[in-house]
Amino acid sequence: MQTPVFGAGIWHFGRYVDRYATDGYGPPVNTLAAIGLAGQVEDLSVVDMTYPFDPAGLTVEEVGAALKQHDLRAIAVTPEIYTRRFSRGAFTNPDAAVRRAAIDLVSQAAEAARVLGCDYVKLWPGQDGWDYPFQADHQQLWRYSLEAVGELASTFPDLRFAIEYKPREPRNAMVFSSVAKTLLGIEEIGLPNVGILLDFGHSLYGGESPADAARLAISRGRLFAIDVNDNYRGWDDDMVTGSMHPIETFEFFHALHDAGWDGVWQLDQFPFREDSVQAARDGIAVMKRIHRALGRLDRDALAAAQQAQDALAAQRIIQAALYGDA
Repeated sequence: MQTPVFGAGIWHFGRYVDRYATDGYGPPVNTLAAIGLAGQVEDLSVVDMTYPFDPAGLTVEEVGAALKQHDLRAIAVTPEIYTRRFSRGAFTNPDAAVRRAAIDLVSQAAEAARVLGCDYVKLWPGQDGWDYPFQADHQQLWRYSLEAVGELASTFPDLRFAIEYKPREPRNAMVFSSVAKTLLGIEEIGLPNVGILLDFGHSLYGGESPADAARLAISRGRLFAIDVNDNYRGWDDDMVTGSMHPIETFEFFHALHDAGWDGVWQLDQFPFREDSVQAARDGIAVMKRIHRALGRLDRDALAAAQQAQDALAAQRIIQAALYGDA
């Protein structure tokens, strides 16, 4: 088995804030400093870059040079269409001028992605949704979302756009909330360069089986990328991958491998109080262990157990691969 490529969102190495520590856990970290921290992580090859870069005025050429210096590649650019400016929505904002500003920001990010040689532009429209019953016309929000993504994908046919769905947060309900609903929207858009970034934690939090969600997206040729982390299921905690649900994490990667998906194994962890470099090292170490376990897995025995839908036999087989024989 070929060793996978490991990646991380550049925000993994930034400063985190919440509603209690509004001044942040730790000092500010700008784009170049975050790249420097990412460069300290052994086996980390690619990063997903947020846009605009920090500080304002930092050029894409300067970012590219810093990435090269630290032997990293930008796999994606994620435009910040979820900040206070878009608090009432980005693609779904009631103000047409703000909706246009969101599309313009993604377009600028797409131009940066072209220069950096990225594989895709990630769309996480976290503010697109609603908070109260009767607050919005659901059909209108849906139409706004599909029209915006469709316009971007048509304008940049040489780039791929990966929608990262999530059930909620920051809005109480998001437009792109599940794998099924997002696939339905992609089908309506009808363009080949629109797909899904499947975040393991979002899928757990949304009550899905991440392995099942991955299979569904792959079956339609729409799984463009993944992010991995872990949580308690009740919130998007973005903990170190495998720390809460190792067996479901193993099943997720097994589903990807079994389907022949060969994309980057990418971290989306939020080490609020932990050392960001060590958290990335630990997350990659878990993924490397899972990769080795996939090589040990008795696939014939597992196929037989699954054919019989024998839960206990299947558990024994995957636990032997993960943890060794008793």
